[in-house]
Order: sequence, then structure tokens, then C-alpha cells
Amino acid sequence: MASCAFVAGGSLFALGAFLAQQGAALVAVNITYLVGGFFFSLGGYASILLVVNAAQPRPSAPPSSGERMRWWDNLPAQRDWRSAVVLFVGTLLFAVSLVAAFASGLTPRQSDGWIWLPDMLGCVCFLLSGHLAMLEVGDGRVTVRVHLLTWWVVAVNQLGSVLFILAGLAAFVRPATSTEVDVGIVNWGTFAGAVCFAIGGVIQSIDRPTPTRMVVQQSHEHTGPT
Repeated sequence: MASCAFVAGGSLFALGAFLAQQGAALVAVNITYLVGGFFFSLGGYASILLVVNAAQPRPSAPPSSGERMRWWDNLPAQRDWRSAVVLFVGTLLFAVSLVAAFASGLTPRQSDGWIWLPDMLGCVCFLLSGHLAMLEVGDGRVTVRVHLLTWWVVAVNQLGSVLFILAGLAAFVRPATSTEVDVGIVNWGTFAGAVCFAIGGVIQSIDRPTPTRMVVQQSHEHTGPT
């Protein structure tokens, strides 16, 4: 489910960026992004489920006659769990930004506070999640393992996270002009980053199930947007 959600989320984000670049109606662009954000959040939570259900039962847990789905568990000692949780938090920050984008009449300060800041924090979360995923794949080191599909999932998603960061920086609304720093970078950076996440989801779907490989799950032998 995580891979499908990231493919859908990445595809819709790419479509939203393309529509924005082509000058489509703002409401259509915002709705496309919002639906894409829902799938990113779904993929982020599905990544957490993959981690917690792949973990060994706690020694103190009561014996059970059968395997039951766990919807949450606190496993901070596991790097893949931290990666998945940070990724999910990032998708929720994106959601704040995407919902705020529907507001009208915002001042530059309000726009930066309700749209740009949550978006940037979400991008940082995606980047951090991807770094943790790289460490997980590399057994504690950031390394290149081109023979592993898992590594490709993480690497492609991490590239997408970098592109999202660049797009986010360019989206800052300058108070003096009430315009973004560079609309072209915003749209094409978002488009390219979203495509990376969609590709990562496709690769993940043909790899064996993992948690955070977007992810930017993302995004892992145990195991991720944006």
C-alpha cells in the first residue's frame, strides 16, 4: 500500500506543479496538490505500519494465538522506525501548508507563516527521513549500493527531497514585492521532486515489502514524499 500511495501522491504533485506552470486555475492546482498530499500522508503512515508489524514482538507482550495487525508501536531504537515517523510528520506539515493555500487575502507575512514555513519544515523532515533511510540501507553509513533495489528507492526519494527543498526555498514570498522568489523553480523543482517520489514508489512496488522506502521510505532491509 505504501508504494501505491507514493506513486499516486508523487504523480498528483507533479500534475499540480505542471498545471501551475501552465497557468491553470489556482483552485484546480490547490485541489490537485491537496489530494496528492493525502496520498503522501497515507504512504507515510503505511510506512510506519510496515516497520511496527515487521518488528519482533516485545518480550513482555502476552502470548497470542495468531498474528494481529499493530496500528502503532513506539520503537525509537530502530532507525527505520524513526525514518518512517519523521517522514509521516513531514507529510502532516505539508497538509497544513496545502490546506492554508486555499485561504484568500493573506498578507506576505501570513502566507510565509501558514504556507511557506510548514512546507519548508515538511521538506526538512523528508530530507532527514531520507538520511536515516540511507543509514539504514548502508548499515550505519551513507554508501552506494547500486545492486540493491532498496538503495535505489531511498536514493531516488532523497533526490526528490533535495528538489523539494530547492522548490520550497524559492517559494518564499518577499514582503517588499508580495511575490515568490522564483516561481519557475517552485513549479519545476516540485515537479521533478514529485516525479522522483513516484519513481521511488514504482521501484518499491517491485522490491520486497519495506517500511520507509518512499519514502522517501522513502525509504531498507528492515524497511519512506513529500
